[in-house]
Amino acid sequence: MEQNTTWQIVAKARDPKRPTSQTLIKYIFKNFYELHGDRSFADDKSIIGGIAIYEGIPVTVIGIEKGMSTEERIRRNFGMPHPEGYRKVQRLMKQAEKFNRPVITIIDTPGAYPGIGAEERGQGQAIAESLKLMAGLKVPIIACILGEGGSGGALALGIGDQIAMFENSIYSILSPEGFASILYKDSSRAIEAAEIMKLTSKDLFNDGFIDEILLEGPGLEVNETIGFNNYKKFLSKALKNLDKQSIDKILQKRYEKFRKMGSYQILEEKEGN
Repeated sequence: MEQNTTWQIVAKARDPKRPTSQTLIKYIFKNFYELHGDRSFADDKSIIGGIAIYEGIPVTVIGIEKGMSTEERIRRNFGMPHPEGYRKVQRLMKQAEKFNRPVITIIDTPGAYPGIGAEERGQGQAIAESLKLMAGLKVPIIACILGEGGSGGALALGIGDQIAMFENSIYSILSPEGFASILYKDSSRAIEAAEIMKLTSKDLFNDGFIDEILLEGPGLEVNETIGFNNYKKFLSKALKNLDKQSIDKILQKRYEKFRKMGSYQILEEKEGN
């Protein structure tokens, strides 16, 4: 089988026919009960989260939702959360910690919403608080990139003890268009930029940033069954492995995992200079 180019993978990750977090949740968790709001400002429709039972285990599930139809995409803000969305994430994670439920996150976003209102309501602070909370959260965290994993908006749900990416998903500091506009001063060179960004599942697995690649077969946009069943296997294995470890050990490994990632980035920047 011919291997997809980086830009073809970017296109697949963004494909409007690609299943969203809502579809994956319905497939995996048959008794998902959604919770709403940040108890402060509003209920951000781009974040869906709640409680479910998976293989007899109560879990908290949180996903970034893009929507499938045009009308729903508008309602979901095209999967770009506002600050109240990340504060809803924090509320649900704190609740999960209180009741000792593992947290499962599903990431699919081009990035956090960059509008004026979002900035006025503390977008950067909301993301930073999510990162801080996840770093020390005293329950297992299992993260997955379903389609796009863009910038801090994705990382705010990405501090996981186990992290997987679907085969044709992407995970990066910003979009290829944004990267090209900074590096080349020309956003039309996005295809060229994507090739050097190391944003594919294969790139990130080889560099040790993720733990597993979830093969999709013909692609989620064609048939979701193979990919979703592979996610189910990953989730079952991750929950069983983490259940065998004490929370102190989990937190230590989480710290070491992301400390190592930070060190890798510093090394890459020095070598680049």
